[in-house]
Amino acid sequence: MPHGDPTRFQVTELTGKSGVEVTEHRYHGVRCSCGHVTNASMAEMPKSAFGPRLCATVAMLTGVFNLSRRQVVQLLWDLFGVGISLGSVSNIEGRMSRLLEPGYEEAKRAADAASIKHTDGTGWQQAGSALQLWAVATTTVTVFTILANGTAQTLRTLFGRIKGILISDRAKAINFWSMKRRQICWAHLYRKFVSFSERDGPAGVIGKELVDYCEILFETYHAFVAGEISRRVFRERMAPVRLQVEALLQKAADADIKRLSGSCQDVIEHKDALWTFVDRVGVEPTNNHAERELRSFVLWRKKSFGSQSERGDRFAERIMTAAHSLRKQHRSVLGYLTALWHADEPHQQPALLAA
Repeated sequence: MPHGDPTRFQVTELTGKSGVEVTEHRYHGVRCSCGHVTNASMAEMPKSAFGPRLCATVAMLTGVFNLSRRQVVQLLWDLFGVGISLGSVSNIEGRMSRLLEPGYEEAKRAADAASIKHTDGTGWQQAGSALQLWAVATTTVTVFTILANGTAQTLRTLFGRIKGILISDRAKAINFWSMKRRQICWAHLYRKFVSFSERDGPAGVIGKELVDYCEILFETYHAFVAGEISRRVFRERMAPVRLQVEALLQKAADADIKRLSGSCQDVIEHKDALWTFVDRVGVEPTNNHAERELRSFVLWRKKSFGSQSERGDRFAERIMTAAHSLRKQHRSVLGYLTALWHADEPHQQPALLAA
């Protein structure tokens, strides 16, 4: 016979139609004629009082849209009448970070194997301590990693195998990558040459010439990308530009002009990495791809001053890696995070990131 009131466990979930749905699980107990009470097993009980879609939404709001935890608590109450504590938001982040780890490692392997990849870095903070945030971006995934510093020794661990063409700025810490397998960003060079052109005297004259060549370079490249000229014509038109730019850079390096000659000498030292986009199909002349990927993280840093713990760093890099990679694959971020959470329940299959 039934014994007492059943154990109740409610799960609050966001739904696509009605907004909020609360499911109550009841675990009854029965008393045997001998007097022993047997309670229903709770082994299949959900692990959280909040459903997969709601938890995925919380993780997206803090980790992708960079709302504070207090803002998330207030937003869920104002929009859906869902009450959730700051501690629950933090717990959801921690569990989601754990669930995201296999997909994050999967994305790292995909980036490592890519034949062409972009990279760029910026500052990050953990509880006021200065760290480095780097992105490695391909056509299908973007991997964010928070590192202790931006030294060559540390960056080597970021890239794994030295494989493929790397598109970047002239950061000296990346010089362990062969120049013949790199592409230096011409957008960075263009900005540098513009700064030369704004000066008086010989520096301004040289700067204006370099800017003119850059504009020819970009105009010719865009004509090729648009299909207006063939690859053969593109390479033919770029050949004299290459010769003239390198000659002008050498002239500038030999001119002994303060705040110009040294920079031009540094560019010359990267000359094997200046023209890879001309010779290799699929290589772009700029690193705008990686810069765009980093922008959302830079905005996060400006709003929240980074993170407060290593756990926060791991959550940030993993969920942003998932969000940026999924969008490149035209997949739903919310759908993926919901599937991850759902798969953590008994007898469910894991969701893949680099599928």
